[in-house]
Amino acid sequence: MAKTLQNLSSTYTILITTSFFFLSTLVTSETHRFIRSLSSSKHGLKREKLSHVHFYFHDIVSGRTPTAVKVADAPTTNTSMTGFGTVFMMDDPLTISPESSSKLVGKAQGIYASASQSELGLLMALNFVFVERKYNGSTLSVLGRNTVFSAMREMPIVGGSGLFRFARGYAHASTHQFDIKTGDAVVEYNVYVFHY
Repeated sequence: MAKTLQNLSSTYTILITTSFFFLSTLVTSETHRFIRSLSSSKHGLKREKLSHVHFYFHDIVSGRTPTAVKVADAPTTNTSMTGFGTVFMMDDPLTISPESSSKLVGKAQGIYASASQSELGLLMALNFVFVERKYNGSTLSVLGRNTVFSAMREMPIVGGSGLFRFARGYAHASTHQFDIKTGDAVVEYNVYVFHY
């Protein structure tokens, strides 16, 4: 009888240990899921909107207070027809009209770099940071290619923040004015974005 109770006790111990391990695995796997579905409405997301944003981008590389400065280049940049390898950091004003004295609606902050050896093609990685009224602090993020001598360039909008949270869309850029002597440019932007 003592041997039977001892075997029964061992069986219960194994069963309880196995059950505990199995249950703890279920609980652990449930609480550490990698991806889970969420309710859009519970996170304040309403119906998606399409917005058109229009402004002028002022890229000033000359003078005492440039808004874009060269931060790097490659050993072969000076011999390249396209300036391949040159990298600029920018904090360019965005205005409501082409005149630099017109109302400031934001800044273009980020980098652009000469990324083509055969044409002047820039890699653009930047945020449009808005300062106007309810859009103050909201951003749109651009990551794309800008062939600056093309009449119209299209670059993707890959995200946003604030009122442009979950943004996606595209930006059309066309040069309004370019000074060949200084390198300064004014570019018109028409941006179309879906957002919540």
